[in-house]
Parts: sequence; structure tokens; C-alpha cells
Amino acid sequence: MEKTSLGQHISQQFNSELEDIRNRVLMMGGLVEQQIADAMTALVEGDNHLADLVINNDYKVNAMEVALDEECSRVLARRQPTAGDLRLVVAVIKTITDLERIGDEAERVARMGQHASGREDDRRVHPVQIQHLGDQVRQMVHQALDAFARMDTELALQVWREDLKVDKEYESIMRQLITFMMTDPRSIPRVLDIMWSARSLERIGDRARNICEYVIYLVKGKDVRHTSLENMEAQVRAEHPPQV
Repeated sequence: MEKTSLGQHISQQFNSELEDIRNRVLMMGGLVEQQIADAMTALVEGDNHLADLVINNDYKVNAMEVALDEECSRVLARRQPTAGDLRLVVAVIKTITDLERIGDEAERVARMGQHASGREDDRRVHPVQIQHLGDQVRQMVHQALDAFARMDTELALQVWREDLKVDKEYESIMRQLITFMMTDPRSIPRVLDIMWSARSLERIGDRARNICEYVIYLVKGKDVRHTSLENMEAQVRAEHPPQV
């Protein structure tokens, strides 16, 4: 496991600004994790009140993104950071964008939970895997944020691999749901809710993977987006210092 710490600067205020930005990213991530958990409960249990809570709390996620984006812009303008400091600010800007979109996907799952509330006879079409998929992607988000906090590229790689498993499970759920609709047309309204929810969960996994790519960029100075897993592993394990 590789860890990198923030560099120390002559200006203690600059150190504090960078640390504050990182801490606020993790706070935003914590809220997003809770949104995913609550949205899944709303979907599985048909909890309309909890669904409303997730939908109403989405504005908090949006506000955190805007505030952090503005703070990063101020740091860029005032401090004109270079090398690792610049990569940190860039990684934060990209990370909070993905966290906000994860929050949007959680809101969509909650809305599907709203649709499900009141359908007393539709639990029989509920696939067991949707709960497992939700747990998987929430854990991916948690580990991606952990990798960001610790600047741990090995953990980032591990989360990236987990997304491959999520994609396969998503495909399995979709096949099962299609079978439900073919065998019992009465299940179609409920199945469609679950289909859209599964799609949102799969996208959450993609966003968590993106965050892990930013961690590798931050630590190694290499942009590994749109590359193979083998190339990512090679970059993570390379001994050369990050590019400035």
C-alpha cells in the first residue's frame, strides 16, 4: 500500500486550506453514502417517508458541491498551486462532480421507492440481488473515499476491480427482471421501477471507479482514464516519481 501526504508550505494558511478542502470532500462523501443507504431502504421496503427524505436532502449534496467548487477556484486564483498541490485541487473538482452525480442517482432510486410504496402485492417480483447490488456500490463509494483520504492507490485498484463484478451482477439482474415480465405481465410496473433502480446503482459503481482513477492521478501523476486494468496496475506499481 502506498500513501502520500500533503506537502508542507511556508504559508500555514495554505496548508489549512488544502486540509479543509479534503475534509469537506469526505463530509460530502459521507452524506452521499447515507443517501444511497436510505434510498435502498426506501426501494426495498417501500418506505415513502424515507424516500421523501432522500429527495429533500439532495439539495445539501448540491450545495456542498457548489461551495467546494468555489473554494477550489479561489485556491487556484490566490495560490496558483503546482505539482502535487495542483493535482489535488483538480482531483477534488472532479471527485465532487462525481459525488454530486452519485447523489442524483440515489435520488432516482428513492423516487422508484416512492412508486413502490402502496403496492402491497409486488414484493414477490423483488429480486434478492437488488439489495446486494446496493450494498456493493455503497461499499465501493466508501472504499473510494477511503482511498482518497489515505491516497492509497492499491485500494483504488481494488475498487476498480469491484466495478467489473458490479457490471456482471447488473446484467444478471436485468435478465431476471425480463424473465419476470415475460412470465407475469402484472409485474411490469414494479419491475420497471427495479430496472431503473438497478441502472442507477450500476452508474454509482461507475462513479466510484472514476474517483479511484482520480486518486491514481493524484498520487502517480498519470491519467489512467479510458485505459485497461493492466495499464492501471502498471502505473500504480511503477517506481518513477509523479510528473509535475
